[in-house]
Amino acid sequence: MTAIERSCEGIPQVDAPLRITMLGIRGFPNVQGGAENHAENLSVRLTELGCEVEVIVRSPYVPRQSRATFAGTKLVRVWSPRIKGVEAVVHTFLGVLRAAWTRPDILHIHSVGPALLTPLARALALRVVVTHHLANYENRKWGPMARLILRLGERAGMMFANGRIAVSAVLANRMERTYRVPIATIPNGVRRPREVQSTRVLTAFGLEPARYVLTVARLDEQKRQLDLIKAYARIPSPPWKLALVGGADYASVYARAVVQAASATAGVVLLGRQTGEALSELYTHAGVFVLPSSHEGQPIAVLEAMSYGCPTILSDIPSHREIAAASARFVAVGDIAALAKELRRTFASADRRLDARDQDQLMRRHDWREIARHTVDVYRSALPRRADQPSSRRG
Repeated sequence: MTAIERSCEGIPQVDAPLRITMLGIRGFPNVQGGAENHAENLSVRLTELGCEVEVIVRSPYVPRQSRATFAGTKLVRVWSPRIKGVEAVVHTFLGVLRAAWTRPDILHIHSVGPALLTPLARALALRVVVTHHLANYENRKWGPMARLILRLGERAGMMFANGRIAVSAVLANRMERTYRVPIATIPNGVRRPREVQSTRVLTAFGLEPARYVLTVARLDEQKRQLDLIKAYARIPSPPWKLALVGGADYASVYARAVVQAASATAGVVLLGRQTGEALSELYTHAGVFVLPSSHEGQPIAVLEAMSYGCPTILSDIPSHREIAAASARFVAVGDIAALAKELRRTFASADRRLDARDQDQLMRRHDWREIARHTVDVYRSALPRRADQPSSRRG
């Protein structure tokens, strides 16, 4: 019995390890983005289950001298321009052509922009699974043409893929209602927290344990960091600092506005992108985690914050309601006065951190090993069925 057979009992078996090619992400490791985080952790777990996984990554994000494998996953650099609204489609087109040559068992496309090329992949006789991470066309940064293309990508992925995954039940239900096709709900995962007692990073940025507000997100209109800075600025002489972790994917008017607002507001600290032990230290010692975003698929940063026991203040959107702990507090998107009120309440009497039971429940619901097993189930359901193989589908 192979490793994948031992780890996936109850799932129809194939005679050889599944060969998976992933496409649609910028790359990893240490590349910013929820889909990137998802693909990195998923590919590692799939490899542990016995799959042969390669990930086609974009050349601007993965240096030429970087390693060719990551935790058993093969990384294949394919050229792409670094131009917002263009790079994903160009890179996916080239990646589909490469997959047509290498003939994996499954081509796994992440996100609705790259999913625009699903019909081409099917025309080239590839078996395609699409993961829907986020309704990107709702982001205000995109113009009308880009939003149209993203909607077409969603439609192409949902209608032409052999298998479909959504990272949240909210998103899956929406896609099933819209396109009348079955969608497997497989959530994002979270690693076991590595609590760091060191305060080296805090000291470097002038932060004190349990006396700072933390947000972790790329600088983007969707994440609404400006709302958080404005809310913080309404509090006279705030006793805590506001720590913003994240960088911009591209130079943008919004990113510059966040930098300017942070510079003009006493107590706001821009930390840039942080990963690994530095990010663990920031989660470990945060007084509260805040994410006021306008829309999400299933934000891994919120899952990470809760895994460290951070109390949370979140925008009142369905994807946050779906994953938040019972103690989470919600504010309407764009309601700066309400957000300022919640911050003042936190400063006056710090919230109790999540207890061990809540954290354990979170880890069970978002275990990357289980996520990988369910993903293998979708892969196998997407393969041509042998005459002697029983039907098995997950909705």
